[in-house]
Amino acid sequence: MAGYFFDSSALAKLYHAEVGTPEVDGIVQDPSSRIRISRLSVVELPSVFAIKVRTQFISREDASAFLRQFREDIVARKFEVAGVHELAFSEAERLLEQHAFGRRLRALDAIQLAVALGLKGAGLADYFVAADKILCEVAVLEGFAVLNPEHP
Repeated sequence: MAGYFFDSSALAKLYHAEVGTPEVDGIVQDPSSRIRISRLSVVELPSVFAIKVRTQFISREDASAFLRQFREDIVARKFEVAGVHELAFSEAERLLEQHAFGRRLRALDAIQLAVALGLKGAGLADYFVAADKILCEVAVLEGFAVLNPEHP
């Protein structure tokens, strides 16, 4: 059984059809896949959809429907939600110190990757799934097998 950690950039594709949605759907629908997200994604996903509303890619009603489905999926345990603990913040600091001066690694992305690295260390995540090129590059440097659904 393969463990996948989904960053918010990939998770959003499950609810709003865009480049990479078929790849995300394939992973999620595979019965041998275990999907994990961080608690941070529960906060980030509404922000992702709010941006799509402001930029007129989706309607406010669509955003509400996507978020309702996302929350139902969490309740139904379609994903395992990993908490963000103090060790993740320390690891995110390390990631920023090591990578952010040469790459555009942002703080919230570093926290996402830190949570994923903790899960990887516990044997719970084999793949890091994100649609952010820079974040994927850093994840590879940190030893993750990476799947970018926009560039399969």
